[in-house]
Amino acid sequence: MGSKTRSAGRFGVRYGKTIRKKIITIEEKQRAKQRCPFCKKLTAKRMSMGIFRCKKCNTKFTAKAYTVE
Repeated sequence: MGSKTRSAGRFGVRYGKTIRKKIITIEEKQRAKQRCPFCKKLTAKRMSMGIFRCKKCNTKFTAKAYTVE
């Protein structure tokens, strides 16, 4: 099991492989550090849906639900 399940391992065998795979890709994107549009550094973290905060310039901004793109 271990590394194959990643964050979707909490669902066990429920919901099917493709759904769990989609959840893994979404959660990896949303938990990764994002590029701040103001200072251009990879220091922005997702606070909640669509709200990000840069740790370097301390700005709070909105973007897409999971990523800044």
